[in-house]
Amino acid sequence: MTLKHQELIRMGEKELTSQAIELKQELAKERATVASGTKSEKPGKIRKLRREIARILTVMNAKKIKEARK
Repeated sequence: MTLKHQELIRMGEKELTSQAIELKQELAKERATVASGTKSEKPGKIRKLRREIARILTVMNAKKIKEARK
């Protein structure tokens, strides 16, 4: 577990959801700039955003499973 993962675990469900929405919006903007034909200043940003969204969703699902088992 990295420090970032620990931070995500400590966050509440609302915080995780809002952060996921923000990242999805940013991802949509990056994809739109690429689709319009302009080069992105940071080519690895899309990959980084996708992975961060996946981390958040994984933590959210793990919390739901943990709650269901109680």
